[in-house]
Amino acid sequence: MGKSILIVDDEVPILNSLSGILEDEGYQVAVAKNGVEALKLAGTEPPDLVLLDIWMPEMDGIETLKKLKEQAPRVLVMMMSGHGSIETAVKAIKLGAYDYIEKPLSLENVTLRVRHALDQRRLEEENLSLRTKVQRRFELVGNSPAMQRLRALIATAGPTTGRVLIAGENGTGKELVARAIHMESPRREKPFVAVNCAAIPETLIESELFGHERGAFSGATAMKRGQFEQADGGTLFLDEIGDMSLSTQAKVLRALQEQQFNRVGGTKLIKVDVRVIAASNKNLAKEIEKGSFRDDLYYRLNVLPIEVPPLRERPEDISLLARHFIRSHAEEQGLKLKELAPDALQALESYDWPGNIRELRNLIERLMIMVPGPVIDASHVAIFLQAKPAARVAAGEAASAPGSTLAAKNFDSLRDARNAFEREYIARKLRENNWNISRTADDLQIERSHLHRKIKMLGVELRPES
Repeated sequence: MGKSILIVDDEVPILNSLSGILEDEGYQVAVAKNGVEALKLAGTEPPDLVLLDIWMPEMDGIETLKKLKEQAPRVLVMMMSGHGSIETAVKAIKLGAYDYIEKPLSLENVTLRVRHALDQRRLEEENLSLRTKVQRRFELVGNSPAMQRLRALIATAGPTTGRVLIAGENGTGKELVARAIHMESPRREKPFVAVNCAAIPETLIESELFGHERGAFSGATAMKRGQFEQADGGTLFLDEIGDMSLSTQAKVLRALQEQQFNRVGGTKLIKVDVRVIAASNKNLAKEIEKGSFRDDLYYRLNVLPIEVPPLRERPEDISLLARHFIRSHAEEQGLKLKELAPDALQALESYDWPGNIRELRNLIERLMIMVPGPVIDASHVAIFLQAKPAARVAAGEAASAPGSTLAAKNFDSLRDARNAFEREYIARKLRENNWNISRTADDLQIERSHLHRKIKMLGVELRPES
């Protein structure tokens, strides 16, 4: 459907000529002869763009603009006037008008500026949508006492300039905490640059952090700005800093102290203004005792310490997190939302989550792909959740159902994984229905003939266990 445009002018020839040319361009056009009529039309269905004449009887364009913006703050308004002045144009722009066109109108100029205005609005909406998705992706989810304490620490640390050291197990969301601190800081509009120190080879980490000059080493065919430089004015997040070598630690310490450094192979000092937030899943105090972490760097980083709780210490947040991941994955992949049955939630809340939030997110993603129906129950969870000895599994027989070791298997493709899941699921349903094909088909909400084809294709054995 084309974009909608409302033209407001007390001159009928202008309404006719503008509406004709814009309809030819593929826009949906409505017209109004005065401000009152325009407000009524816009109130019923806000247009994407309003072309608004300034000089009209009863209610002029400036007054109409004010009321339009009160009624629909995001509507685009382009003012038109044959008696224009700089003062009037400035006043209209200050009141929220997007553009100002002088009469007599050039139809070619009008269509060009309308197209540019709507393109600009489309880009703004796409950017807003992307920002919303990013914010949702990095949202800290949970209302447990542990999360309330964590949010209080973030609110305290964010507005300061102090360096932060985040501790926590793998998968607890240390980067999310770092991003939340950045968003609470005066640097929120500046870059947030994340570096996983454990994922970068020792031979490359110095170049990654500080950049290099052309010809600094074999393969350095062009100058490269490092992460410190890219984060200038913003926040640099050094994740898993405990995996950084002592020699690199010394260079990072110097950069923190002096807020300047040399690129690899360079002699020019690069000055930056960077707030560093570091994180580690290791006990850095013990690493210092072992001689694998510098105590001076530790004390330089550990100005504001924050501990991120593991998921097993906040089980009341699991249902919120699971539903959050269902919504996120459905939106990202264009899938329909699925519902978590009460027994599925009980199974999730009873597990000890050694992989923390990352493990829960990955599990939900698999369930969203592999579960064929609209409801995820405990039997689905049991198939993919490989129970550990320490787990407090409350799913009963479902947790030990045949096929519960599927999560440990490595499949060559998504198709193989899906087939394995369906084979185990159909076999379990057949056992539950005493191998009755008709009842099983009803239970699965599929045609009996479809179930027969599935059984044959997947190689499901049609016999009870001895």
